[in-house]
Amino acid sequence: MSSAVLMRRLQTRFVLLFLIAIYSRVLLARDLQALPEFLRSDPFGAIVAPDRSGADLASSLYGAKHQVVLTGCRGGYVSFHLVVKLPSPSTYTLDVTIPDPTNKVQIDLFREWFHFTDSDKRYYPDALIPVHATYISRLPEPDNRITKQTAQAFWVDVYVASDTRLGIFSGTAKLKANSKITTLPIQLTVLACVIPGEDVVTIDHNSYGSSWLAQQFAGSYRRDPDQWFESNQFFELIHAYHRVFYEHRGIFHQLGYGHSGKVGPEFAPVLEGSGRAKHITSWSLYDRHYGPLLDGTAFSASRRVPRPIPFVYLPINPEWPASYEFWGERGYEAEFVNVVSEMERHFREKGWTHTNFEVFFNHKKRYKGFPWDGDEVRFPKDLKYFLEYDRLLKKALPPNTPVHFVFRADVSWDMEEQFKVLNGIVRLWCCGGGILSFYRHAPKMLCDRGDVVWYYGGPPGVTDSSSAITEFPLRAWLWGVNGYVHWLTVSPGEDPWFHFDGGQTALIYSGERFGVSEPIPSIRLKIQRNCLQDLALLDSLKRRKSLDSLRARAARSYNNSTLDDWWNSRPALADLPSDQWLGSAIDDATKHTHQALEHPGASAWYNVHQYAMSLQAEAK
Repeated sequence: MSSAVLMRRLQTRFVLLFLIAIYSRVLLARDLQALPEFLRSDPFGAIVAPDRSGADLASSLYGAKHQVVLTGCRGGYVSFHLVVKLPSPSTYTLDVTIPDPTNKVQIDLFREWFHFTDSDKRYYPDALIPVHATYISRLPEPDNRITKQTAQAFWVDVYVASDTRLGIFSGTAKLKANSKITTLPIQLTVLACVIPGEDVVTIDHNSYGSSWLAQQFAGSYRRDPDQWFESNQFFELIHAYHRVFYEHRGIFHQLGYGHSGKVGPEFAPVLEGSGRAKHITSWSLYDRHYGPLLDGTAFSASRRVPRPIPFVYLPINPEWPASYEFWGERGYEAEFVNVVSEMERHFREKGWTHTNFEVFFNHKKRYKGFPWDGDEVRFPKDLKYFLEYDRLLKKALPPNTPVHFVFRADVSWDMEEQFKVLNGIVRLWCCGGGILSFYRHAPKMLCDRGDVVWYYGGPPGVTDSSSAITEFPLRAWLWGVNGYVHWLTVSPGEDPWFHFDGGQTALIYSGERFGVSEPIPSIRLKIQRNCLQDLALLDSLKRRKSLDSLRARAARSYNNSTLDDWWNSRPALADLPSDQWLGSAIDDATKHTHQALEHPGASAWYNVHQYAMSLQAEAK
């Protein structure tokens, strides 16, 4: 055999061995794959279409030895996806662990539910079902009912306590399937930085009433329909909703009355009498509902420091506690002052002095409950009602009460004028984001006089990119406002599991179909929480770097924008009476920001996170 032939054979063998090695590595990746939190998998192992712009992130978790490399600060979470991929139906076991004898590092594992969306006939993962860190099942997953499913995704939360030792922790993700074991090594590096417990942006998750709880937890309701709304299970469920949002660095609101002013019994004390004789006879349901929330005991098992809820709606509206039938008469004033005075005394005696109790009007004239708008006031003549309620409140409350009653107004059309007319009356402004973008001076002006400023909108759907949820907290921080309100977050639709409407009114789901008697979180809620962690870290560095420079760099990292791109110029329509504003003119006036900020890529928040972590490395 010639040396040339021998060399060719050796080369062929080398190439064959090389291809086998590469193919084996591909098989390994196909069995068990780690993905960054911003890349969602579908049930067939592909990245969902809205996240494919960030496909280059797929390798960002892996180190040189095909290990999952995680880095995080203390007092928070590091998150990623694990995707089990099996080419044919099979049982499997997934085990995820990062051993820590002190139990300061903890693993939370969630199976991702694949929702079928009717709008585009595709599957998207969102609802997160809590499972044990050792999970046994099969593909296709029986309950998700996806024919030919070959991949199951899991969300992994790695919690790092604030007093965790610094350094490297080693763990594994191990898959057993078809008599084969696939192991992904995990390396977690814990940095010295501690994520601040206080958020720089309040994210509020709003809801209306409580009847929807009976629909979403129908099994629990049917066991005792006559007494359910006064049962321990009912109040524990309400507290569980507060907890899930609190655990994800947010707050939860339930508005307890409708547009006609009717108040749900658990949202207000019981009243009797009329005129000067009107008074409170029972606090039973109210205290069962709010007591654990207002003293913080509802959060005693939280990984976060238990504390009272910072904001809560009061039941006060034009029909409660005084009957609107007597509006403008002495009887209305007597009823209002009597009951509100009793409420203040009860709150003070209970020690509920760490919460802002909101006087908020949600009604609109077009719903025909009352002859004026309380929500998103458009006509200046309606502001006289706010002035009168301010007078009534001042008469009802002791001048030096430690209980925090705060007048809240949700404003849009005529907010610039209302900032002036209601100065010193409204102290919590919840502003339409589009119109607020005309008034760049407003957040600082309002905050300087001691007001709280939020803006509002709705959650992005699952068909948006994974980073879309981060735009709202980021905008609030860039604008210098105190918070953001998702106007509805608990309404996933009639059948979110198999005919999903996209989730633009839901960030959590009922866990009942999975044997969980509480709400369960979503991928979007988790990403929002991690975003809030990063914003708290960035803001904590403003003593080392100017806040403007931190904001500018974050905006550039997010989508290559400038701070100016997040504002619109004050349009000519702002000088017109608000009853002459047209929706099309508002759309034109907000076109600049819509175009500059449309469709953030899946990697948008990853880039901001990397910036935040690089600053922490510099601080070290």
